[in-house]
Amino acid sequence: MSKQNVTPQEAAIGEAVNKTESFFENNSKLVTGILLGIFVVAGLVYGYRKLISEPRAEKAANMISEAQYRFEAENPDYELALNGDENGAGFLDVIDSYGSTPAGNLAKHYAGICYLHMGDLESAAHYLSKYSAVRGLAGQIVNAQNLGLQGDIAVENGDMEKAVKLYGNAVKASDNIYTAPLFLRKQGLALQALGRNAEATAAFKRILADYPASAEAREAEKLIGSEE
Repeated sequence: MSKQNVTPQEAAIGEAVNKTESFFENNSKLVTGILLGIFVVAGLVYGYRKLISEPRAEKAANMISEAQYRFEAENPDYELALNGDENGAGFLDVIDSYGSTPAGNLAKHYAGICYLHMGDLESAAHYLSKYSAVRGLAGQIVNAQNLGLQGDIAVENGDMEKAVKLYGNAVKASDNIYTAPLFLRKQGLALQALGRNAEATAAFKRILADYPASAEAREAEKLIGSEE
């Protein structure tokens, strides 16, 4: 957060926004593999076999691969991954040509992240909101990331009420030790910024009760102590 004269609560949630996405950044290749696997499984389980096998879906999957490679590089070029060049399509190309396919849906999520890294919050929010949640246990992690990133943008825009709702939805989207405590912490900090301290304490206590082995549990104890 770049605003001047921020309160301690706003500073704390700003730090959370900046630091707690490391799980996804460190596991981007895993997340990508999960999503691609989900698309295949979804085709078999939910009756989209024909869609997955159709030429449009296959072309879209091939088209997105170069953008994903650039996105996941050791030193990623987010603008190149977004826009592409003569050597390969970007996420926006996939969206424009095959936006209705599973790969096109994934491209919307990636485009939002690219814009976020590039500092264009408005475009980031637009594309993240266009992503449709993917069914399946593994896909829930990506669904949660998408909602959480939208929550981060709401924080940056000073809309803590919206952030609280989005972080809550992110927790519901993927109730697991990896993502749920992360977004509960963010939700609690946003609630603190709104002066809703009792609700914030409840969020922090849930981390301790439901996810005591998580990285956020120790900090939750400190945050609860600061409220008492």
